[in-house]
Amino acid sequence: MTTLQERPAAPRPGVRPTVVGRTGLYAVLLANAVVVTVFFVQAGFASNTLIVLGRLAGLYGALLMAFQLLLVARLPWFDRRIGMDRLTSWHRWTGFSVLWLLLAHAVFIVFGYARSSSLDPVNQLVDLAETVEGVLRAITALAVIIVVGAVSARSARRRLAYETWHFIHLYTYVAVVLAFTHQVAAGTSFTSSAVAKSYWYGVWGVALAAVFTGRLVLPLWRNLRHRLRVTAVVPENDDVVSVYVTGRDLDRLPARAGQFFLWRFLTRDRWWQANPFSLSAAPDGRTLRLTAKRAGDGSAALRHLKVGTRVFAEGPYGAFTTLHRTRPDALLIAGGVGVTPIRALLEELHGHAVVIYRVATDRDAVLYGELRELALAKGAELHLVTGPPVPDRLAPQELARLVPDITGRDVYLCGPPPMMNAVLGSLRELGVPRTQTHFERFSLAG
Repeated sequence: MTTLQERPAAPRPGVRPTVVGRTGLYAVLLANAVVVTVFFVQAGFASNTLIVLGRLAGLYGALLMAFQLLLVARLPWFDRRIGMDRLTSWHRWTGFSVLWLLLAHAVFIVFGYARSSSLDPVNQLVDLAETVEGVLRAITALAVIIVVGAVSARSARRRLAYETWHFIHLYTYVAVVLAFTHQVAAGTSFTSSAVAKSYWYGVWGVALAAVFTGRLVLPLWRNLRHRLRVTAVVPENDDVVSVYVTGRDLDRLPARAGQFFLWRFLTRDRWWQANPFSLSAAPDGRTLRLTAKRAGDGSAALRHLKVGTRVFAEGPYGAFTTLHRTRPDALLIAGGVGVTPIRALLEELHGHAVVIYRVATDRDAVLYGELRELALAKGAELHLVTGPPVPDRLAPQELARLVPDITGRDVYLCGPPPMMNAVLGSLRELGVPRTQTHFERFSLAG
């Protein structure tokens, strides 16, 4: 059997995986938007323009709500090609689009019916809620979506713990069910045609099945199959610890260097908390290793884990892998504990590699000994860049000095956000094509 370590990592010809994944999602959304529009036209138009606009906004809002579920389903095919960070970003903006479309749906419908009656908009809304089946459920769904949208705004999100925000975000699924039952009861497009009804049942069925499969069935099945346990806990320095995990049939786990898992260590006080940590060594079919810096209660507790602790891991996730290589040679840039996926990638990469490791002081260079040994074994160049963040040690002229052929290499970048933003600016100034720049930011959604 071919192990994960033996997989070829050379650049692959043809269309880039990111383009394939992104085009696939766009095509799915566009095709369904066309179908929804056709069913809307076939259902006939109301005499009131506001009602027509309201119904159309509601249909597109429902379609985007189903599409939003697909974005957060964590389906491996899309995740490996697009990356969870980009899917999460699209999910965020799709969520705000859903909010505005459903608000437009409610406003246009209420004012449209109010124009045809003698009631003011408020009393018209009350009348619709009392007389039309499903409207009260729609109002409740809209209220839930408004609350979720409010706590998802950046200013509010920064003030909430992830667990609190996530718990509130889960109410979105309640809103989905309420919105669907409203559509079944009162949607003109839904009730006007047996074909349209079957189509909408199919759309919601596929969306919910994707979430059920990607978020529940697949993680449960993998964990039951592999039965992960902690085998060693190794402090790397005062703030950083490595945790070694093993299990059954790990050669069948489709993990690659550069990817991460959501790790739950099933202790009495931490079983409910999931943390995203990258693999800090390329998977070898026998052991998985994560390395984390103490940044909160979850990561600080890792050094107190006992050997034998059961582990529930969701993943692997991420597109920060050699699947996206476009050039035979690579530049790997790491900052701080962002070295973990970089170290794993160096282990898997073929071709000539240059590694730049940016830290404040020599003692902050976690896993540097391993990097040095790997670089020596693979004939790679390794540069340890130390010093305070100002002046910038990775400015364009410095990168060009260290890597004269930088525009002919794939660049993999991982580190703290300020450093990543600075390096991305340097890469743009040096003319490194975006298709050759690979990075990923941890960001989780409902």
